[in-house]
Amino acid sequence: MKEDGFKEAKRKVLAALASGSYLHEARNEIDAQNKLATGEVSTSDVAALIKSSTGNDHSRSPHHADPSITVHVISRKGWYIKFYFVDPDTWFISVHQ
Repeated sequence: MKEDGFKEAKRKVLAALASGSYLHEARNEIDAQNKLATGEVSTSDVAALIKSSTGNDHSRSPHHADPSITVHVISRKGWYIKFYFVDPDTWFISVHQ
């Protein structure tokens, strides 16, 4: 599992949100689990949450389907933002409260 640190993960995910170059992982419960994909929250809302996060809000684990991929989780102000990187892409798994 590639170990991206919090600062690097934060930089990369904010750059993806700013440029609009991100994807959403297909999930059965996408309506409930990914409010960014459904348009219920904006990229600027998600970016603001991530910008205000600290290393204490961050955790990581291996992806369930491919353990070589690091999944980052930011839990901030009741929000749960889960994403990973497969260069050059940024993938959101979930964005929800």
